[in-house]
Amino acid sequence: MVKLRLKRYGRKQRTTYRIIAIDVQSRREGKAIQEVGFYNPRKEQTQSDVSAIVYLPKRGAQTTETVHDILRRAKVFEQIEIYF
Repeated sequence: MVKLRLKRYGRKQRTTYRIIAIDVQSRREGKAIQEVGFYNPRKEQTQSDVSAIVYLPKRGAQTTETVHDILRRAKVFEQIEIYF
């Protein structure tokens, strides 16, 4: 099963996260199937590929709670009119 979840990268104390599609059994830093955006918690900055976020759940991908909240705050769900 595929999930949209966060992958950590960056320096200590200044981490940022990539929003990726990855197999559930892979670890957090494992090889991603597709990168669909990033999230910077220090600046509350989010950038996402809306078309990929729409496409993946239609194919059976699920989102983690954290990614779901990040996308909800970024108002991605309002743009695509789809709720997971």
